[in-house]
Amino acid sequence: MALPISYNVRSLIVRWKVTLLAIGGIALVVTVLVVLTAMANGFMQTLAATGDPANAIVVQRGSGSELTSFFSREHRNLIEADGRIARGADGLPLTSAEIVIVANLKRKADGEPTNVTVRGITPNAFKVRSGIRIVNGRMFTQGLGEVIVGEQIARRIAGLDLGQKLKIQNRDWEVVGWFAAAGGALESEIWGDYEVMGPAFRRGGGQNSLTVRLTDPSTREAFDKEWRENPQMQVQADSEREYYAKQSGPVRGPLLALAGFVSVVMGIGAIFGAMNTMYAIVAARTREVGTLRALGFSRRSILTSFLIESLFLALVGGVAGCLLAFPMNGYSTGTGQTASFSEVAFAFRISPASLTLGMLFALMMGFLGGLLPAFRASRLPITTALREG
Repeated sequence: MALPISYNVRSLIVRWKVTLLAIGGIALVVTVLVVLTAMANGFMQTLAATGDPANAIVVQRGSGSELTSFFSREHRNLIEADGRIARGADGLPLTSAEIVIVANLKRKADGEPTNVTVRGITPNAFKVRSGIRIVNGRMFTQGLGEVIVGEQIARRIAGLDLGQKLKIQNRDWEVVGWFAAAGGALESEIWGDYEVMGPAFRRGGGQNSLTVRLTDPSTREAFDKEWRENPQMQVQADSEREYYAKQSGPVRGPLLALAGFVSVVMGIGAIFGAMNTMYAIVAARTREVGTLRALGFSRRSILTSFLIESLFLALVGGVAGCLLAFPMNGYSTGTGQTASFSEVAFAFRISPASLTLGMLFALMMGFLGGLLPAFRASRLPITTALREG
């Protein structure tokens, strides 16, 4: 004969102080777990949103990032003659030669210096890269010392408002516009004219990277293999999206490891907390347990009943923890621990997978925390339970 669920609910309501204590401990652990996984998710989604599936990015072979890559204009001309590269309405190849450096600027929040990617682009960049649009101000004028700034980094770095001038490598550059890039990592960059920035940054003889639009994306591997094997060249062609996803460098792994470590440590504490709570509940209800046994309820029914109470506490705590984590969804932050050593702004993203993980972790804590107390309650002899009560 099984005990009704209403019995467990009434028991928890009567002992509401202990109930709230157990729920609070589990909720705190779940909140931390969901927030940390949301941080890792947001960072990876920002990088995954960067690039177009039809594009390949050509860099110097073996380079860890665009910053450490460089090849000549002559090699660029050879690549642009490849028949697999798409052509625009004017018959010219859809490619974007770009130079990349980092500038040391100060964050608005704390005034601390950080590296920001500065990219010199040609007009073709807006044809090759999808989803780029001016959201404030205007496009920079070719031939002038003007720049446009990604809206994410503009909100984090001082001196990037419209009309302001910033000094990069001993030259002033005027901010004339902000741009969006579909939430990708490019929104953490500063863009200017390739022909102006090249000489100013002493990169006029070539480029750090060449982004190309392929007529057929399935030819990317053959395209890459051919240029890798060319004895005159030292370049490789990666999928643009895969390339930026790899730029996470040492960030995603440690973030997920941190989420796991902190959650496990706090989870162990929450398990012991739930266990103590359930032991206290069992101790306070010894006579009640004896009465239930005397009425004919089996040991299994008692065990199941107390486990249900513990799992119910965990379920409520898990839901509360997820709700407490939700205000962090969309919270903007940034990290400089990337392969290019420059700041990448991103927003926390709470996903269904994060919420599911949080709830499963909560139920695990409830099960482990309630198992031994429930077993103890089920093994209490009837006469002893009635006498102790």
